[in-house]
Amino acid sequence: MAASDEFLNIHTPENVAFGYEIVGIGSRFMAALVDSVIIGIVYLIVVLAMVFVLGNFVDDNSMVGSFVAGLFGLLGFLFIWGYYILFEMMWNGRSPGKQMVGLRVIRRDGAPITLAESIIRNLVRLVDFLPFAYGAGVVTMFIDGQSRRLGDLAAGTLVVRDREDVTLESLASTTHHTTARSELTPANDIESLVMSWPLERLSEDDIHLVEEFLRRRSTMANGATLAGHIYQKLINKMEITDQGISPSSIRTLQCLEAIIRVYRHHA
Repeated sequence: MAASDEFLNIHTPENVAFGYEIVGIGSRFMAALVDSVIIGIVYLIVVLAMVFVLGNFVDDNSMVGSFVAGLFGLLGFLFIWGYYILFEMMWNGRSPGKQMVGLRVIRRDGAPITLAESIIRNLVRLVDFLPFAYGAGVVTMFIDGQSRRLGDLAAGTLVVRDREDVTLESLASTTHHTTARSELTPANDIESLVMSWPLERLSEDDIHLVEEFLRRRSTMANGATLAGHIYQKLINKMEITDQGISPSSIRTLQCLEAIIRVYRHHA
């Protein structure tokens, strides 16, 4: 794969598609550079503090000196290895460098990375670094079709462009008025129910909001939550108390698509 970014589309069993932009070497290099600088600064501060505290007690020829030298080496390993695992678990696949550049580590099926996968990909980082400066890792990323280093191949992970949260306001302000494409299997029971709703109470702006959401939902990190907010907004405007639809993200999406189909058909 070239250094340019490519896209990965993942389809769930419910026929919902999620799109991810796979990042190339350039973006990953910038994130790694930021993380390396942070690790280096923190490690230097800790080492200087330890030297200051232990300096008066260590003799260069003593066993204590050898112990401290070994301790520094172990500390460096823990910083490099533990740093990424800690942040990938705390920040859902992001380290400070990835956060700054806008990247995230995910599993190949689009699910969040687990602790076991984070441990594997970061342990193999030591091999990726050989012979120096991520030599093996860079070669592997050039060869692999999805820019994965050896750690990613071992753990079954990918580095993708982080998807930004979208608000109702940002959707409503979008000027695209194209008809949303259906990516879900039509649900006749839902469509029949929607036909009984007072859709005439909805404005064109409401319909455009739904269409824009459906068009962009595969790129949204908070798509399921936003779908619920939009659905509830429409239900409140139509003053419907008993929707007759079970509360699930898939059914909510199907309902929003049914609203568009019925509204446009009778417009």
